[in-house]
Amino acid sequence: MRELVPYIINGISVGGQYALIAIGYTLVYGILRLINFAHGDVFMVAGLVMVYTTASMPIYLSVPLVLLATVVLGFTIERVAYKPLRTAPRMSVMISAIGVSYLIQNLAFYLTGGVPQPVSNPIPWISDNVIVLGESTKRVTLITPVLTILLVAALVYLINHTKIGMAMRAAAKDFETAQLMGIRINSVISMTFVIGSFLAAIGSMLYFTNYPSVAITSGGMPGLKAFVAAVFGGIGSIPGAVVGAFIIGLCEEVIKGLGYTTFSDAFTFALLIVVLCVKPTGLFGEKVTDKV
Repeated sequence: MRELVPYIINGISVGGQYALIAIGYTLVYGILRLINFAHGDVFMVAGLVMVYTTASMPIYLSVPLVLLATVVLGFTIERVAYKPLRTAPRMSVMISAIGVSYLIQNLAFYLTGGVPQPVSNPIPWISDNVIVLGESTKRVTLITPVLTILLVAALVYLINHTKIGMAMRAAAKDFETAQLMGIRINSVISMTFVIGSFLAAIGSMLYFTNYPSVAITSGGMPGLKAFVAAVFGGIGSIPGAVVGAFIIGLCEEVIKGLGYTTFSDAFTFALLIVVLCVKPTGLFGEKVTDKV
């Protein structure tokens, strides 16, 4: 059991990083009923911006710049790729999302030459090694779950106690009625993408602190696992996305600790299949009845 302790600690940390990405999926789906397939690539872009900015400017400038660049990217994607298709069939919007994903990857390939960019100047302090329960790990492993919980608590407060949060809940409940009641839907949707991109940027900086480089495909698997976490917990539910992410992160790392690293990814998706067979709406999802 003692041998599994570092894997459990890492699992909690990885789960927190997945949670920050998964919230972006679940927020967008809650309002637009859209799976934003480009969200993992936004996560990857944040990592690339972190690599370039930390190598050329002080940390107190690079971190805000990463957050700003990622938020602007998320806002631009929504305005350029999704807003013109607001009344289009859902399939058209999904195809647009896939197109945006490949566009971002190809632009990143052009800018980087397809070469993974080394994280030569990781964010100081959080990348330092510390001893936890007799095991050496990076401080980011301890910070991630705490920061994730604080950010989720702030997001829940925003949604439940602010005007924009009320508008987001109204749009998620009934999109058309919210429009008829005078809610500025475009502003609400843009804010949703801004929040999701902001959290993805934070998750990216924490995630790539533990990795030696950022490649143009680096957002693929974390983005996919975060999406699985959102579906696993009940897509559209913020608590569900967070709980699902922590469960997946823990399971993934414990399986590695048991010596079955090859099957860690497969187990994640197998677990999703089992849960959806038992409870198709996910752990925290609500059953939706269609009105006749």
